[in-house]
Amino acid sequence: MPGLSKVEIVRPGYDVEYDYVNPQSLTHTLETKTISGLFLAGQICGTTGYEEAGAQGVIAGANAGRAAIASSNGGSASPFILGRDEGYIGVLIDDLVTRGTQEPYRMFTSRAEYRISLRADNADLRLTRKGVEYGIVNDEERIASVEAREMMIEDRVKELGNFKLFVTEWDQRDGSGLMGGDAMNRKGREGQKKSAEEVLGMPHVTLESVERIMAQVQQEQREKMLNEDVSDDGQASITSVLQPSPPSIYDTVEATVKYKSYVTRQHKDMESWRKAQGVRIPPDLVYDHSSLPTLSKEELEKLASIRPSTFAEASQISGMTPQSLVYLYHVVTKRIKDKDTKRAAASASN
Repeated sequence: MPGLSKVEIVRPGYDVEYDYVNPQSLTHTLETKTISGLFLAGQICGTTGYEEAGAQGVIAGANAGRAAIASSNGGSASPFILGRDEGYIGVLIDDLVTRGTQEPYRMFTSRAEYRISLRADNADLRLTRKGVEYGIVNDEERIASVEAREMMIEDRVKELGNFKLFVTEWDQRDGSGLMGGDAMNRKGREGQKKSAEEVLGMPHVTLESVERIMAQVQQEQREKMLNEDVSDDGQASITSVLQPSPPSIYDTVEATVKYKSYVTRQHKDMESWRKAQGVRIPPDLVYDHSSLPTLSKEELEKLASIRPSTFAEASQISGMTPQSLVYLYHVVTKRIKDKDTKRAAASASN
């Protein structure tokens, strides 16, 4: 490169050091606790990455704007805050202001308890209504579009739940073996029915294939009724034929049904975790991969160094993901139960 032919690289470097404000000195609106009306966003809060900065800018900007308008009218604005169950932005900000960070913070999906629910396909359904509530979204066309999409999704999921066939018929009409498989041949299963929603929840089954069979059955029923002597009054009861889900709702309908059981289990896990904040962690617990194989090296190192006495303390350690905390909780409670069982058996033998 002209002008740089004699340049020597003294030391390779990726980025530079920069000062930052301890994010624990901020509220969930990203307003500083000491200076009212001052909102911060980006690297100054201890994060790294364009997306992280932009996400904070949305919340800080919205709250700053609302505060300015309310102040000019002699009032105060209610805080616009996203919860951890509402978006990754909520997870990022909650991590920063409650736990702080000792190194540049990046937003990983593993940090979110409800990541199965936080999908790109349902972002508009999760956030638009909240934007309307706080006066941030006021485009009538956009609002109407989201409401229409939400209604279409609910109607389609309801239709999937109401449509039922015998398990053998699902398998015969599909022909791939995915809708029945080995389970279909078990004794007593041939007389059972499954809804389209249940079938779609099976591995590798697509919404397209389920809707195709539904439309096929409804078309057959329609033709049968039309071929019979139907009175004028009976015309209204002729079966309508299901149309394929349009692209605007396809992914969301499929994901809603397929992840339904996982979302339910996820909420139960987190509920049990919240109730267990006061459970004590055994002081002699060994933090290594042989004892806790699913935890990362970073998490094991921090746990071994800090050695929290309760799960409430463990949850405040920067870098500990909710799923790791739930896993640790299950390991500890199992260990406690095993000890109680052995103690009871020993007492019984004496």
